[in-house]
Amino acid sequence: MKKFLKINGILLTACFFTIFGCQESTPKKPDNEAVLNRPPFAALTDSIKRFPDDADLYFRRAERLSQNNLTDIATADYKKAWDLKQEVLTGMHYASNLGINSQLDEEIQLLLDCIKKFPEENGFKRLLGETYIDAGRTKEALGIYDEAIKTDSLNFEAWYEKGRLLEQSRDTSGAILAFKKAYTLQPIPMYAMELAHVYAEAKNPLALQICDRVLEYDSAHELTDPFFIKGIYYSNTKQYKPAAIQFDSCIKRDWKFTEAYIEKGIAFFKQKDYDTALSTFRMAATVSNTEPDPYFWIGRCLEAKNNKQQAAEYYQRAVELDRNFVEAKEALRRVGG
Repeated sequence: MKKFLKINGILLTACFFTIFGCQESTPKKPDNEAVLNRPPFAALTDSIKRFPDDADLYFRRAERLSQNNLTDIATADYKKAWDLKQEVLTGMHYASNLGINSQLDEEIQLLLDCIKKFPEENGFKRLLGETYIDAGRTKEALGIYDEAIKTDSLNFEAWYEKGRLLEQSRDTSGAILAFKKAYTLQPIPMYAMELAHVYAEAKNPLALQICDRVLEYDSAHELTDPFFIKGIYYSNTKQYKPAAIQFDSCIKRDWKFTEAYIEKGIAFFKQKDYDTALSTFRMAATVSNTEPDPYFWIGRCLEAKNNKQQAAEYYQRAVELDRNFVEAKEALRRVGG
């Protein structure tokens, strides 16, 4: 299962649902036109007809389409806005939209053009690196940051981004080296937590030292990530009781920290305390009823208690929330759902 931190709030997960289906024999263009000529898009469409060379109007309509989960239709407006007026914000949103629609080749080419036009905007390089990863082109992704480091070995942002890419590609030792360099050059909590997280996943006790050091400077007593990472370390090293204590510390500071409930429940599950695990996962589902993981683990507990019929219902719920949830699909087949 995925483990994620609430470190910088930069990374956002975007998803969309196609709500206008049509048969193969039905042309797509009329459907798009019908959408664009009804609220809440009609006013902007009328303005575009009056001012067809106004890039801002296309951009605004694209944004509104995206907000209504119509990212496939928004692509044409983003492209038109970009063709009319090439600006940083337009390029960033256009590239992100292409990524959402899995048009990775087009996104990569656009980002390369943006980097040439706006070399000072590191956001394009960061997004290009992530897109290369999504496209399975890890070597090219790393090349972006290796080149930046070659130009300036003190570029802590490049070291940090390289560490993120190496972590995603499961190069633990490389990620540790990169994060250590970034943290040495710029000792901020975000870099410390990334390094500690990799250590925790590698079962290295240095994770605890880094977390404790960060907590020493947390005078406001607001941080949750150090406790969460300590919990991950203890759980990975099969020290489940102290793991649960750390996850409880997260929850005390942020009762909406869904992943802390899930990891705490997993700790009880691994001890075969299925009743306590079940109640913990149910609490996670209450806190966030749109996350698939709590339902998956509720299913695991019910299956372990030999309640396969009810387990199937929760596995099905997890799959409905995430169509790419492979483990939930396998579990559903296993219980005969």
